[in-house]
This record gives sequence, structure tokens and C-alpha cells, in this order.
Amino acid sequence: MLIGKVVGSVVSTRKNEKLVGSKFMIVEACAETGNVKRIVAVDNVGAGIGETVLVATGSAARIGCDHANAPIDAAIVGIIDSGTGIELI
Repeated sequence: MLIGKVVGSVVSTRKNEKLVGSKFMIVEACAETGNVKRIVAVDNVGAGIGETVLVATGSAARIGCDHANAPIDAAIVGIIDSGTGIELI
């Protein structure tokens, strides 16, 4: 699981039929090395731009957003209210 900050959204009018109705957000992953990594994640928890979130990747992402057979590699599975040791770029 990754910690990241939502920095934008993605709109896609044409997509795989299993992704219809999904909301896509751009998440900037928390970088320990200083390298910024941005990923597109499906959001079904209602995260907004500027919020710190938990992101599941791989098969956990598909299961976490209840789309086991969809082409999903990352999903926002939680919104972080507070935490220690979190440094976001």
C-alpha cells in the first residue's frame, strides 16, 4: 500500500466497459528518495484534490474497489485523517 496526495483528476469518455462509472484521480506518491511518482488510481471512497490517501496496487486494488475482473492497477482505498512520519512532496 502507498501513501499519496491527490493532485488532480482524469476524465475519460472512452474506456473499458468494466471501468464505466469509475472516477479516476492522479495521486502523487509519498517519495522517500525525493523522486516524484504520479499514478492514476480509481477512487470509490470520494477523495478530493489535496487530500492524503491510501492507495492499494496490483490485485489488491481490484479487490479493494470490488472490480475483480477490471483492468485496475491502483485504487484509493482510504482517506488519511492524521499520521506521524508522513512527508509528502
